[in-house]
Amino acid sequence: MSRGTLMIQGTTSDAGKSTLVTALGRALVRRGLAVAPFKPQNMALNSAVTPEGGEIGRAQAVQAAACRVAPHTDMNPVLLKPCSDQGAQVILDGQPLTLSNAGDYQRLKPELLGRVVAAHERLGARYDVVLVEGAGSPAEINLREGDIANMGFAEAVDCPVILVADIDRGGVFAHLVGTLALLSESERRRVVGFVINRFRGDIRLLEPGLEWLERETGKPVLGVLPYLKGLYLEAEDGLPEAPDMPITGNPQGEPVLNVVVPVLPRISNHTDFDPLRLHPRVNLVWVGPGETLPPADLIILPGSKAVRADLAWLHQQGWVKDIFRHLRYGGRLLGICGGFQMLGQRLHDPEGVEGEPGSSAGLGLLEMETTLAQGKQLRQVRGHLRDGAPLEGYEIHAGVSRGAALARPATQLNHGPDGALSEDGQVMGTYVHGLFDRGEALSALLVWAGLDAVEGRDLSDDREAGFEQLADAVETHLDMERILEWLE
Repeated sequence: MSRGTLMIQGTTSDAGKSTLVTALGRALVRRGLAVAPFKPQNMALNSAVTPEGGEIGRAQAVQAAACRVAPHTDMNPVLLKPCSDQGAQVILDGQPLTLSNAGDYQRLKPELLGRVVAAHERLGARYDVVLVEGAGSPAEINLREGDIANMGFAEAVDCPVILVADIDRGGVFAHLVGTLALLSESERRRVVGFVINRFRGDIRLLEPGLEWLERETGKPVLGVLPYLKGLYLEAEDGLPEAPDMPITGNPQGEPVLNVVVPVLPRISNHTDFDPLRLHPRVNLVWVGPGETLPPADLIILPGSKAVRADLAWLHQQGWVKDIFRHLRYGGRLLGICGGFQMLGQRLHDPEGVEGEPGSSAGLGLLEMETTLAQGKQLRQVRGHLRDGAPLEGYEIHAGVSRGAALARPATQLNHGPDGALSEDGQVMGTYVHGLFDRGEALSALLVWAGLDAVEGRDLSDDREAGFEQLADAVETHLDMERILEWLE
């Protein structure tokens, strides 16, 4: 089969673009094709590290796993990581380029298009199929000039587009017809068909609408994907909803560990907590602004893209006193990456890496200080916890921590010690994302937090089951033969 590119665009954010690319990737791989995912521009605080030490959107790393290939920076050449409501860090080809506000980025986009197209061409030379994911909606007319994320890219590389819409949120026909109406004539011709996502109920009740849609637009409905209960797929950016059905149950009514995660304004890599969210003996609670931290066995301070600002926000919410009360009553506290940095005595940002230059007092729970600097530590890691439980994950951080607390490391990694554990064993910090992904590490950390002997499960098992469930769905409900014709 000749090489081909197919782009998936959505009528809205969270319409199912990432899910459909993941599903098609695994389905085509099962048919013997070499497939690569690609997203020209991604805006997300969930990211991943590639084997060569570059940073890309988490969704593209997941899609690469579905395609059974290693993630690569070419799969997401431009990544935007918001630092505030107006500004973001621009990651280009896996490495930090600049901090930019919205206006500056609009002026930068024409220069980025060549880099985006070059990355796509490199993938096209190595794989039979490149599946491209758009961003947001192609009908955002205020963002059309210099677009590199949706139709601007599709026009540049001359590829067909499938438009996906989420029927579960309502208004699916208006979303599809309205999106087409806001495209240019050449862009409308580029849309080869529709996919309707997350349908519940009797398909016969939907069929008159599908027939009307095809008559109205002259474009085929390629299929209707059902709402998949119990599906596990890592969230691209927003906090995940609770699963409709747990992947495993707790039929014996065994003791449950209560885990609380404060949702920071710039929380990053919250996929760290998926193994906890899915575990039958863990009750994971996200706590948002204006809420009170409930009683817990374990509080986890997550990663952050603006550590000093998010720490100040913790104080504003009144949660710091709740954390200290939690510790007085014997609870456990874990900080991951930015959350680890908050546990120290001081946070310094002399160059304004994450905002206004300056220093802030930390929580003072670990004897260390952290200084932020330009450049990032980006690497995949392997190692073990203090009790020997194996772990693997990745590091994404700009800060360097120093102090006596590091003499009691939380983990030993392939490159050396990492993190810290307080002398009383109540407070732990680490730079490792993906800390809970290995079943042995998950079990050991749940025991540290207060459970008795408990079985952990590798997150990769749930991820793989999700890939197969998605591939089965598209093979059953989509016109795969027509999709293959377009790729030829």
